[in-house]
Amino acid sequence: MSPVPDYDVVVAGGGPAGCAAALALVRAGRTVLLADAGTGPPKTGEALVSAARLLLADLGVERPVLGSGHLPCHGTLSAWGSAELRAVDSLRDPYGHGWHLDRPLFDGRLRAAARTAGAEVAEHTGVRRPARQPDGTWHLALREGAGGGERTVRCRWVVDATGRGAAIAVRSGARRRTGDRLTAFHLTLDPAPQAPADGRSLVESDRDGWWYTALLPSRHRLVAYFTDADLPAAATHDAERFRTRLLATRHLSHRARPHALTPARPPRRAPAHSAHLDRVHGDGWTAAGDAAAAFDPLSSQGILTALYTGLNAGRAVHARLRGDRAALPRYAAQIATARAAYRHGHRTVHAQETRWPEQPFWARRQRGGALGAP
Repeated sequence: MSPVPDYDVVVAGGGPAGCAAALALVRAGRTVLLADAGTGPPKTGEALVSAARLLLADLGVERPVLGSGHLPCHGTLSAWGSAELRAVDSLRDPYGHGWHLDRPLFDGRLRAAARTAGAEVAEHTGVRRPARQPDGTWHLALREGAGGGERTVRCRWVVDATGRGAAIAVRSGARRRTGDRLTAFHLTLDPAPQAPADGRSLVESDRDGWWYTALLPSRHRLVAYFTDADLPAAATHDAERFRTRLLATRHLSHRARPHALTPARPPRRAPAHSAHLDRVHGDGWTAAGDAAAAFDPLSSQGILTALYTGLNAGRAVHARLRGDRAALPRYAAQIATARAAYRHGHRTVHAQETRWPEQPFWARRQRGGALGAP
């Protein structure tokens, strides 16, 4: 029988949070296995705010990760609280412009950077059956793809960066708390030769939710609609009704019209709700990224938060393995502070839209201060 491999830490999840945690740990001298399941629909059209360059610089990967292949975002346009379109540009941003990411390229470069730094990276490999042992270690089964082989590894600590499902944390007794029922319906439109090359994103609210569009690095255009899963607006998104609703928008429709709006292509549905764990660490595990706290996409902080929590989770786990028992409570306090700032911003932004106070989507977000809780 082959010996069971040993690692200080296994990081489950090869997105930005998992990669940031792996990079922080290997740079601290830890042996790390980064397991990237690579399951689920491909990520498209995600924006990265300019301040993220600081975190990428802290991780030592700013240049290789933000090289060519991404589209600069020089500002945002919004029709929010008013039918008029308002612009905020990046000229006065001390960190420069943001980016519309080629998300597979971004994540792939992060994993490559983790591998270069010294982590073992297992692509298309999911973590299964985590089992805590009497000696304080973990035994984990690693399965390679659908129907692939399986092997067992042992480690001292596990970082759960598996996304909103928080598979390892929940299995270890943590509870998932959701703050709303926000759901995204998104469609990627084909490139349009006559479309203006405006790299700014656009947000436009309507009576049942809000729209988002941005030009992608491939010159395709992402169009997304956000509403609550239990509202009638979420039950009518076949191809034709989505197209009809899109074309009824005042501003977003002008950016979508040059692209092919074929009724034969229905939008995809994806969860977009706010969520968090009731605790972000436990006996031998720590959660990071969406597993720890997932934010409403309106905040544009998803990837920034993933990098921030991944970096700090990695540092906290390293300190805990050195014997610092206050490291993980400090990390939990950082997550709590980030969530408090998010809740304040969430309430402030939604309070600015006052045109449909009796519509359920807006009433939920403007009464009682809850994060859209039904």
